[in-house]
Amino acid sequence: MSDYETVRAADVPADATLLDVREDYEFEAGHAPGAVHIPVDRIPERFAEEIDPDDDVYVTCRTGGRAVRITQWLTGQGYSAIFVADGMGGWLEAGRPLESSTGEDPVIR
Repeated sequence: MSDYETVRAADVPADATLLDVREDYEFEAGHAPGAVHIPVDRIPERFAEEIDPDDDVYVTCRTGGRAVRITQWLTGQGYSAIFVADGMGGWLEAGRPLESSTGEDPVIR
């Protein structure tokens, strides 16, 4: 049994704080509008300045491997972190909105 909640991308509330932990090039290619972007290796130095400890934060990556580690870590720091089990691939499959920072059509990398 885990110490954190797990949801599918289709079930993330529209007004949720979504933390995307993919690398810069992945995020730029396609991400959820309004997502907070902090790559995995920068979480320890940046999470406190960009994530409100009073809010639930939904953590995502491409398929779930990185997000589950960060969800566990944030939970250990006292945050209410929720693992998005099917990642941005599930976000795309669920027909959730995507945007790109490249000027191209958004894609999930």
